[in-house]
Formats: sequence, structure tokens, C-alpha cells
Amino acid sequence: MGDRPLRACVLGTGHKVPDRILTNADLERIVDTSDEWITERTGIKERHISSDEQATSDFAVPAAMQALEEADLSPERLDTIICATATPDTPFPSLGCVVQKRVGAVNAFAFDVTAACSGWIYAIGVATSFIRSGTAKHVMVIGGECLTKITNWTDRSTCVLFGDGAGATLLGPTTNSKGILSCCLASDGRHGDLLHQPAGGSRRPASHETVDGHMHTIHMKGNEVFKHAVRKMVKASSQAAEEAGVTVDDLDLFIAHQANRRIIDQSAIRLGLPPEKVYVNIDRYGNTSAASIPMAFDEARRSGRIGPGSIVGVAAFGGGFTYGAAVIKL
Repeated sequence: MGDRPLRACVLGTGHKVPDRILTNADLERIVDTSDEWITERTGIKERHISSDEQATSDFAVPAAMQALEEADLSPERLDTIICATATPDTPFPSLGCVVQKRVGAVNAFAFDVTAACSGWIYAIGVATSFIRSGTAKHVMVIGGECLTKITNWTDRSTCVLFGDGAGATLLGPTTNSKGILSCCLASDGRHGDLLHQPAGGSRRPASHETVDGHMHTIHMKGNEVFKHAVRKMVKASSQAAEEAGVTVDDLDLFIAHQANRRIIDQSAIRLGLPPEKVYVNIDRYGNTSAASIPMAFDEARRSGRIGPGSIVGVAAFGGGFTYGAAVIKL
């Protein structure tokens, strides 16, 4: 490979969602809401919901197998599995280890990254570092969530937002001009209380009080999160483009975390991106947290929206606060 630097490139992608669909009309029968109210404020029309028996690995595993199949790579050749999730099957073992077992990646080391909705971009950053340093050659990055397991179905402001699913991205080394051109990561822990899950950790372990008080579910101050999300994703996207040596105008497609249609639209407007360059599937999936960007990325590739030579910008914002952006050339 000479003196040319190694870069991580996309070898394959995949995604999987539950079969069950929960529409806005279904939610009208559960809480005081309406299709018009949900659509106007979020852009969501339906979301996929896991069954009582399903867990995050049930979607992460088939997504990973799709990516391996596309790359014609056997599971034994994986060096690393990184799962971005806030809803693993169990606190431990990690989702990464569960996936490793179920796909048969006997030679991989596996672990989880917890960065809420920004998790997939964080995991891409870690994977890129492993590949550039030679620590790993083939890295499976998965964003997977079952957010409906930690949703308060009596809270109409949050229960309309979330869905379940997983997206996988297989990365490998390259020395040509394609690959992960930049990855910018940031956090702002000062505002963690605006989007959090109050109980379930060592601060507030499970008790009758925490369960009865819905403290193991998602709590969010939506208006405040909206303002931070737009500013931070625009900032990170601009920085990522600059570090990649491209302009925002050079992007063939922009994939923002699918949290809220208005956040996506406002971020695109501030970046100066026309609607035809912005990918949106929140209407069909809702907010799937760390799974949203890899799911959309796979959809865009499989539909032909992007292909070899395309330059894609991705950006996310999530609880923590965490945020980040990356530029990827296919």
C-alpha cells in the first residue's frame, strides 16, 4: 500500500425493523392525540414496534448479516463489532457480544458505545481510528434500538415519537479517495437533564418508586432539545465538511438523525441544502435513535439514491448532550 494513508471505507450495509407497524391512528386510541397533531409537529405517520419477546439483537443480527452478505465476507473475518445503543438486550453482556455470538464472529472483539442518538457516528469514529491504526481490518458498526421498551405510553408528548430497528455498516481499509473523509464528535454534558432516562443506573436503581413514577422511561423537554439540536448539528456538519476538504454544496445527500421533521428541515435550511439533497424517512420509522442514520444510509444505497462516488454528509444529536457529523465518500 506504499506511503498512502489508510482510510476506512464502506464495504456493506443492512437494516432490519420489526414487522409490526403502529400508526398515528392506532395512537389515537391509546392517548389523547391525533394524526394531524403528530404529523404537524413531528412529520411521523407510523413507526415499527417490537413485540414483547423481541430485543435489540433480533434486529441488529439480521442487519449485520445483510452487510456481510453484500461484502461477501464471512463472520470469521470480522475483527471488531461496535454496537451503538441505549437499549441493549441486557446491561451486560453487551449487545456487541450478543451479536458476536449470534453471527459467529469468533475472532472479533466486541463492545458497545452509549451516546444516545449520536451513537452510530461515535462508533464510526472509533472504527475509523481502529482501521487507520491497523488495530482492526474489518469492523462491523451497528446502531440498534428498542426505544419502545423505555417509552412512557401515557405521555402523549413522547410516546408518539419512537420506533425500533437496527442498521449495520461494515467498514474496511482502503488507500484510494473514498471512505470516511472526516468525523467530528462533541458533547455538552451541561444539558443532560433535558433528555434523559432518570432511573435504572447506579444513581437510582430499580425500586417500586422508580417504576411507579415512570422513571425508567425517556424524559424530554422537547422545545429546549429542538433549539440545541439544530444549532449543534449545523455546527458539526460545517466542521466535518471543512475537515473533509469539501463544501456543503458538494454533498450529494445529507442524512440527519431522524428525530423530528422540523429539526431536519431547519438544519438543512441553515446549511443551505435544497430539499432534494436531504434524506427523510421519519414518516415511516419515527425516531429510532442510534439506528436512524445507518437505517437511512442503507435505504439510500439500496434505492440508488446514492452510489459509487457519492459524497454523503451525516449528522446527529442526542441525549448527553452528544452530537457529531461525518462526511463519507462511497
